[in-house]
Amino acid sequence: MSVFSSGVTDADKRAALRAGLNSSRLQRWPGAFSPLVAKLVADLGFEGVYVSGAALSADLGLPDIGLTTLSEVAARGGAIARATDLPTLIDADTGFGQPMSAARTVAALEDAGLAGCHLEDQVNPKRCGHLDGKEVVPAEEMIQRLTAAVGARRDPNFVICARTDARDVEGLDAAIERARAYVAAGADLIFTEALADPDEFARFRAAVEAPLLANMTEFGKSPLLSAAELHDLGYNAVIYPVTTLRLAMGAVEDGLRQIALDGTQAGVVDRMQHRQRLYELVRYADYNDFDSSLFTYTAGGDSA
Repeated sequence: MSVFSSGVTDADKRAALRAGLNSSRLQRWPGAFSPLVAKLVADLGFEGVYVSGAALSADLGLPDIGLTTLSEVAARGGAIARATDLPTLIDADTGFGQPMSAARTVAALEDAGLAGCHLEDQVNPKRCGHLDGKEVVPAEEMIQRLTAAVGARRDPNFVICARTDARDVEGLDAAIERARAYVAAGADLIFTEALADPDEFARFRAAVEAPLLANMTEFGKSPLLSAAELHDLGYNAVIYPVTTLRLAMGAVEDGLRQIALDGTQAGVVDRMQHRQRLYELVRYADYNDFDSSLFTYTAGGDSA
């Protein structure tokens, strides 16, 4: 296995993502805002990795209002996808422009090694899915986005997920009708945002004949259902999009406050990831072995 990239091909990752969605096992995809976080996701036994647009923009110091570019998203997503053997699904917002832009987005994300992406039906620029004041485009315009995206992919296993934000804007019934239309347009997976309670999750499941993705984001409009509850409701995948970023930033802020107060980090060392654990995740020993296998020349030795 290469120390510099994933040991699994992009095609095999996409096939694994497809197989997972078609299995009876809920696919759990924690958000990873960096390749190192993705390595931890893989090490702890999850089925896939998710790259959140909200987390990516926040990590760049920007609000989640459509300010990131396709090149930024593809570069960060590719780095995260290469870090593990797991398939990675990425947030592609509204496709970064018109339907032709959505087609280019799919091509760029395929080239970057992603296993799938989701496109949403908000207007451009978009807003965070759990904030008020969202607007959605007419369903016909979203269908154009999806049609362009589906037509642009070269690997048929690249998953194109359609996200609808219509629940909060037009109501649950309208969101269901949009989801059905998006499936007819070629969407492989449906992501409905901001459902209000388990009954709405169940109604959506009963009404849409396609794999469904649930968003378990904190501080949002949906209850935090467990993996077992989502499985019982018939959902195929769940994302925890910003959880790792929130955990990390909470710990970083607490630690910096204590350093500012005490003048030393000594009081927070026991809360840190140990150097040895970091070395395990980045495979320090494997890189060292690789390096040693190449640089075998000994000064003054026999040159024969």
